[in-house]
Amino acid sequence: MAKAVGIDLGTTNSVVAVWEHGKATVIQNAEGSRTTPSVVAYTKDGQRLVGQVAQRQSILNPDSTIYSTKRFIGRKWGEVDEESKIVSYKVVKGPSDAVRFEVRGKQVAPEEVSAQVLRKLVNDASSYLGEKIKDAVITIPAYFNDAQRQATKAAGEIAGLNVLRIINEPTAAA
Repeated sequence: MAKAVGIDLGTTNSVVAVWEHGKATVIQNAEGSRTTPSVVAYTKDGQRLVGQVAQRQSILNPDSTIYSTKRFIGRKWGEVDEESKIVSYKVVKGPSDAVRFEVRGKQVAPEEVSAQVLRKLVNDASSYLGEKIKDAVITIPAYFNDAQRQATKAAGEIAGLNVLRIINEPTAAA
């Protein structure tokens, strides 16, 4: 039977785990760490770097390195004034007042950035487990509204996942 993973999609770092041998096992990423920075960098040559390698780009490439995406996901343009002041990249108004990030002349949705992080986590889990992972449960803050919950689910779907559930972080911790 195919395994499902649990993903804590964090503001700063993310973690992926699987239930095996009667307990949850946190899966190391390709770099050997149990946490993966929730960072995506877009390079001049069109590459998308995710995780630690993207985080290292933030000093040399601050306007094209996206972090703290969770602060913007599922929110409208008028709701993110304070958040947009504390990041190094450009936060812009997208279609239907949606939040977008301007990266190298293109608009990128927070869901797309989160999907890149989710894809890396799932690829690392697939390598660890020796099978392709398709099913996942993703955690979110308990205070997320319905739009933020749906946007997180959409990020999972963009990443090619069958999102079994979106679950509140306190519930997952319990």
